[in-house]
Amino acid sequence: MTTASALIADAVRALSRLPQEGLGEERESRWRGRRIVRVGAAWHIGVLLLTETQALATAEVLRAADPGRRGYTAESARERAERRALALRGGFDEGDVVHVGWSAIDLDAVDAGRASGPLAMIDAVPSVRWSTAGGWMPLEAYLRERVELLRG
Repeated sequence: MTTASALIADAVRALSRLPQEGLGEERESRWRGRRIVRVGAAWHIGVLLLTETQALATAEVLRAADPGRRGYTAESARERAERRALALRGGFDEGDVVHVGWSAIDLDAVDAGRASGPLAMIDAVPSVRWSTAGGWMPLEAYLRERVELLRG
């Protein structure tokens, strides 16, 4: 039986020479204020973030940028610009892709037949829910397709 852990390990080996994107965490201090700081890097594979040692579920994705002086038609656009500025303030370079709010996936739990994040064992097949509204897809096919797109 193929396990989620083995499939993820194979994908990490296939991605080893490709560039990664930043993992960030929001921090706040009295002296430096609010910012998003780099805490690692990962390969972005759809709903998954893969590091050398773990699988993570994606959440917020943004690009570090100076918000400049702009008029916003929506409050959400203003908030998004402020989040991009927090990443810039935290040490990311202008234009860097930053993943924030990600969560660890328990691959051992998935291998044991339970669900963790977007992964689950469905009829003894490691599977991924590729969107909140979407159904389950075999993890092996999902990773193969996504890795090929990145290696493209």
